[in-house]
Amino acid sequence: MATKVPINDPMIDPRTGEYAVIAPGHNFKSVTQKIASIVLTSNTPLGWFFGLLVAGGVATLVVISVTWLFLKGVGIWGVTMPGAWGFAIINFVWWIGIGHAGTLISAILLLFKQTWRNSINRFAEAMTIFAVVCAGMFPLIHVGRPWLGYWLFPYPNTMNVWPQWRSPLAWDVFAVSTYATISVVFWYIGMIPDFGTLRDRATLPLARYFYGILSMGWRGSTRHWIRYETASLLLAGLSTPLVLSVHTVISFDFAVAALAGWHTTIFPPYFVAGAVYSGFAMVLTLAIPIRKWYHMEDLVTLRHLDNMAKVMLATGSIVGYGYGMEVFMSWYSASHWEFFMMWNRMFGPMGWAYWMLILTNIAIPLTTLWSRKLRVNVGFLFVLSFIINIGMWFERFVIVVTSLYRDYLPSSWGTYRATKWDYMLFIGTWGLFTVLFLFFVRFLPMIPMSEIRMMLPQTKITRGGKNAETVSEEMS
Repeated sequence: MATKVPINDPMIDPRTGEYAVIAPGHNFKSVTQKIASIVLTSNTPLGWFFGLLVAGGVATLVVISVTWLFLKGVGIWGVTMPGAWGFAIINFVWWIGIGHAGTLISAILLLFKQTWRNSINRFAEAMTIFAVVCAGMFPLIHVGRPWLGYWLFPYPNTMNVWPQWRSPLAWDVFAVSTYATISVVFWYIGMIPDFGTLRDRATLPLARYFYGILSMGWRGSTRHWIRYETASLLLAGLSTPLVLSVHTVISFDFAVAALAGWHTTIFPPYFVAGAVYSGFAMVLTLAIPIRKWYHMEDLVTLRHLDNMAKVMLATGSIVGYGYGMEVFMSWYSASHWEFFMMWNRMFGPMGWAYWMLILTNIAIPLTTLWSRKLRVNVGFLFVLSFIINIGMWFERFVIVVTSLYRDYLPSSWGTYRATKWDYMLFIGTWGLFTVLFLFFVRFLPMIPMSEIRMMLPQTKITRGGKNAETVSEEMS
């Protein structure tokens, strides 16, 4: 049953009944002023400093735990036999999944000409890069000798040491590094017109110099715009397959192993859907407080939140289908080992983790997101985004831990207990992620001014010969 929408709400298009992508009343000047003033203001909010202080304090946990790890070795973690993989791999897969939504919003939605992406794509791209930074440290420190991490790359050397191409861990190196490189380039290219605007509006010489270098001589000429649009489309075309390939390769870490619970062909699409699911949840976790704190409700509207909730509903349903197929195949395979693995996963000593992920990933989101009233309820979506991210972390915990701690030989069965160093490192990456994001919202344009201006009614070309509307920048 359709949900009734408020009558006479200026944010709702009366023709479609949908919320507007941009609040009415904006023009070129107001959009530029609103976004640029956050970056160019000399009065940094005290809340920003407080957030930086708290996040920086949490991020020091990374320094402490990694320093102790280098001194003592991976024995300080809870990994042991048969549970040789623990928090490091769980957190690696979780952070990589978080980084998926940024490129999806930037690349795929750009190619499909979805204009609602324009208000959220910039900080979603930033989220991608910072999540990949957090993810990338885990495989490096997990190998035990991080200073030899460059051995994973195929470089000419006199020792005849070459990467083991049959190992999916070597595939991870190229998948993640390629994804990170394209994401950074895409992010930077998209900001060049806005750097030009900040350079022209900055009053401090240091700011003009800083944004002048980053703008790479941007003048806003027709030739510049043509090259900018061409580069954006080419990078979107390169990024689109990476959205699918990165988490597919990550899933191969498990799927190519001859281990019950891992050796299944459904892992690639199941992992990609889960990554998009958690990535959009994280975008909501970031977007909702930002739009409130910086009064961006007119640029990041309920239309954006509603659309992201719809994407989560679709991808969450795919994830739920994946869970169902795992249970079905454990029965239909007629394999004793597969059946025991699923039974142990659901009712074994760590069965609580499985039911926790079912509750947080399936039961709560997929029964509530069908309601439009809840999809545009900001407080509900903010809480739900945390619930989904917790659930997706538990999904990786279940895949890694409950498939390992009881293997084929009952005499070697063990358990898994994370240590304080595991928790410190994971919590510390949250602090590191937040610190990077706070610097981003303070010193870089979090919403693309140029793309928002393109969406205004003033940019629409209408027929009418010499009476046609013209577009000009309204500068103060």
